[in-house]
Amino acid sequence: MKLLELLGIEHPIIQAPMAGVTTPEFVAASSNFGVLGSIGAGYLSADETREFIQAVKKRTKRPFAVNLFVPEEVQMEQELYEEAYEALQLIGAKLGMPLWDVTLSVSQFEQQLEVIIQEEVDVCSFTFGLPKPGDIKILKEAGVQLIGTATSVEEALAVEKAGLDAVVVQGSEAGGHRGSFIGLPLIPLQTLLQDVSKAVSIPVIAAGGIADVARMNQMLTYGAQAVQIGTALLAARESGAHPLYKQAVLRAQAGSTVLTDTFSGKMARGIQNEFIEMMQNAPIAPYPVQNDLTKKIRSEAGKQGKPEFMSMWAGEQVHATTEGTVEEILQKFIS
Repeated sequence: MKLLELLGIEHPIIQAPMAGVTTPEFVAASSNFGVLGSIGAGYLSADETREFIQAVKKRTKRPFAVNLFVPEEVQMEQELYEEAYEALQLIGAKLGMPLWDVTLSVSQFEQQLEVIIQEEVDVCSFTFGLPKPGDIKILKEAGVQLIGTATSVEEALAVEKAGLDAVVVQGSEAGGHRGSFIGLPLIPLQTLLQDVSKAVSIPVIAAGGIADVARMNQMLTYGAQAVQIGTALLAARESGAHPLYKQAVLRAQAGSTVLTDTFSGKMARGIQNEFIEMMQNAPIAPYPVQNDLTKKIRSEAGKQGKPEFMSMWAGEQVHATTEGTVEEILQKFIS
């Protein structure tokens, strides 16, 4: 079955599930245009995931996806935790918060899967790994289409072997967190897409640096059945990105993004700023602990209007991002 038919969409585009950026209006606008809207539920609780899904359902009758972060076991010595927290104090002081309480996050992944089945969600995608075989079986029995994320041929083969219906191949150009779960490959999208398309039989979705219709069509000729678009939609009116984040995206120049693990403990691509520079050689706790340590800093920076201490994830083609509604931006990809 062709991917568009499988997902119930008109155009070969998936709106990237940008956790912390997607809003019900954003997801519904994407789905109503005829692409696959995606809820970035990686940081949500099960109850928040349900509320989000129901809010999207009120705004569209078309298919949409929920993206989840596959939880990882964290092994960390107390000494590293203390060193990582201490390293953040200089930035905390600049924001007038010399000390702050840290609440360590607890994944509700299994509960979120239950919500997806109960709410009869059409599509569920996964980042940072693969669900357990038992979870995959239950989801498939419930009629949920499943999409994995891969940054290498090895990972794509693992997605196919696990029985998922399609795979997003994430090139090194992509903004946000690397979806890697076997090592940390950094392979340009064109190379990765061509290699994966030869290696797997499930539909392949291309992600990373797709900023215009020409690049999209190029990826479709190289074996992708659809593309995933994130950075190009960041400054959309319906996007939940902080206004300062949107401004930074729209002002960004070519070459303004870097890969960093300083905000979350996991490698991600974003706009270079003072936080990244200050933390370049600092001890970093593993994900998601580092993310928990920096959460209040990022929040406070937003409140104080200091983008130099915010995480602003974006892909290599961020300088091509434009303003407009979701519909206006997506229209450029199908004209």
